[in-house]
Amino acid sequence: MFRSIGNAVVRHPIWTIVAWLIAAVAIVATAPSLPSSTDESSFLPKSYESIKASVVQDKAFPSAFTPSAIALYQRTDGGKLTADDKKDVARITSELGNKHIDQVQKVVPGPPSADGKYTMTLVQMNDKTAGQPKQADAAKVLREDAKKLVSGTHLEVKLGGPAAQSLDQQDSSKRGDALIGIGTFAIILVTLLIIFRAPILAVLPLVLIGLVSAIANGLIAYATKLFDLQANSSISSILIVVLFGVGTDYFLFLMFRYRERLRAGDEPKLAMINAVGRVGEAIASAAGAVIIAFLALTLSTLGFLRQMGPALAIAVGATLIAGLTLIPAVVSLIGPKVFWPSKSWQREPSNARFAALGRGVQRRPALTAAVSGLILVVLSLGTLGYKATFDLASGSMPKTKESMVVQDEMKDAYSAGAAAPTDVYLSSTDGKPLDKTAFDAYAKKLGAVDGVASARMTLLSKQGTTADFTVTLKYEASTDQAIDAVGRIREAAHSNAPDGTEAVVGGLSSIYKDIDTAVNHDYRTVFPVAAILIMVILGLLLRSIVAPWYLIASVGLGFGATLGSTVWIFQKGQGHSGLMFLLPVIMYLFVVAIGTDYNILMIARLREEAREGRSPREAAGMALRQAGPTVAAAGFILAATFATMMLAGNALLTEMGFAVSFGIAIAAFVMSMFFTPSLTALIGHAAWWPGHGDRATEPAPGAAGDSVAYRAVTDEGQDKVAHDPSGRHN
Repeated sequence: MFRSIGNAVVRHPIWTIVAWLIAAVAIVATAPSLPSSTDESSFLPKSYESIKASVVQDKAFPSAFTPSAIALYQRTDGGKLTADDKKDVARITSELGNKHIDQVQKVVPGPPSADGKYTMTLVQMNDKTAGQPKQADAAKVLREDAKKLVSGTHLEVKLGGPAAQSLDQQDSSKRGDALIGIGTFAIILVTLLIIFRAPILAVLPLVLIGLVSAIANGLIAYATKLFDLQANSSISSILIVVLFGVGTDYFLFLMFRYRERLRAGDEPKLAMINAVGRVGEAIASAAGAVIIAFLALTLSTLGFLRQMGPALAIAVGATLIAGLTLIPAVVSLIGPKVFWPSKSWQREPSNARFAALGRGVQRRPALTAAVSGLILVVLSLGTLGYKATFDLASGSMPKTKESMVVQDEMKDAYSAGAAAPTDVYLSSTDGKPLDKTAFDAYAKKLGAVDGVASARMTLLSKQGTTADFTVTLKYEASTDQAIDAVGRIREAAHSNAPDGTEAVVGGLSSIYKDIDTAVNHDYRTVFPVAAILIMVILGLLLRSIVAPWYLIASVGLGFGATLGSTVWIFQKGQGHSGLMFLLPVIMYLFVVAIGTDYNILMIARLREEAREGRSPREAAGMALRQAGPTVAAAGFILAATFATMMLAGNALLTEMGFAVSFGIAIAAFVMSMFFTPSLTALIGHAAWWPGHGDRATEPAPGAAGDSVAYRAVTDEGQDKVAHDPSGRHN
């Protein structure tokens, strides 16, 4: 099948390129805009208690609102607000309301701080557009207008709240995307120049993958709108790295095999046909593992991850198709001149370093497996100290952003939990008015919960059927203490609810509590499903039941080592209170899926060496010698491109960039080069049970259209990589 694809695109390269260009123009021109949300509650399904509480609030207290923006005032000299200052704040609040800014529904005064140094204005926006770009635009206008209105006074004003965070996150994301894009381009360009010493070959993947990126983003926007998925601006940064990192990997697999066939004497066009025909299975299997792992995210209960899964799967799918069609078509048009001005592509290198490593694995597979496995186990011990943090807004932008400064100042100016109080809604189940005499006792029960600073009844619905008890915690909303306290509040609220009533607990800490529950659900669901599906792909590729088990186990060890190292560096080394709650799920999928790619390529090469009649140990040594250079090159490029995410300047992408790049380095330089080959050598023929994947075979007759030169080299046994399905040979 893959040879037929290669034959079609190489025989008709112009039509192939034109088809891609038409698709790019049509998709980019017609794709809908991709909305973005930083509203944590939008990540959760309606079955969670925090979302139920939000529904109760909307029905019972339509005039009540959670501020979309908060203007925080203080004197420029840091002193207490005077009577004149308070009049200025009242005037500014009134004028902001009279401007009728788009999306703004209400502007009201907020409470002063206990020390008298701060006060605020609360802004309500349209709930239906929460987290969307139009609210960020409204926040930008509010921020500019508020600063103009304090001009000439002794006040300074800063805008915070969800809408302002969305605005600052957009700005941070644009800067981060630019840095990530520049870093990714530079790494790919420089590395390919070092490997091939050919400027055309270094620039070509950037241009082609850039085209694929435009198409993939358009398809993702279509899918997001069609299936009503949740979007987030952080996805754009991840997409850049996935598209260019994985795309360059596939480009390398193809070009190494193309260069190999040219060295074997194939005519240029035939060399590309043979390259696609022989490397296509490896690329398709590797991409299939990644796509399945990403699609497993659709089983997540978090809207953000459910959108990320299909988005990344679409990106990898588009990259796979380009690797089998667009890249071969373009390179076949250029021909061997793609390697200009280097002459090294005409000579077979000795691969001395990898040959020495291969001999080491061949001679001492047990020692190699023990040492590499011990390294992974020791690094995995760090997972025992893992803690999660749930403040997605502060994790996705620097602390210096204005909305983050407001968040920190409010923690100091008001009580830690006052910036985001917890609400307990007590509702009548029979439609009758609530018994007001029970309110004080109920509030005392809530106030007695460990971690609660105060609790009081603040609102009663017009019909008297729902009461809002505002509970102020002693802790900031996203801390572990606050999340634990919400669990205790829920127990108290439910067990002490008077007869004929029902209680639900809402607020930001309640949302974080439910996100924690949802993430734990994902650990139990997404992880095993992705692992099982990847094992199925491995089993189909290798025709074995045994090999997939130890391959996926090795990748699991790689995941543990990656998470453990991240915990030690960020929690222990840098003193972070925890890692972003999304990190383990994302890390698992990237490390497992992409780590499996390198295992696929190495084990497939090992199988081919065994089919040449070599013993298991000899096959392992030769596989490392021949496939090692390309595993190293591809692993370095992919790890380095993910590391560029650390340039974004926010905790989420910094932690993600380190974790995924480290995990890929572990997958390429520990698992696929040492752990997997040595284990396969130790297990021997049993690794391929019940099939006979390593059984020596007679040389296959040349495929239709193969050149005489190609068959002659194979028959003489000089071209030891002629049947390498991975295409990884330097």
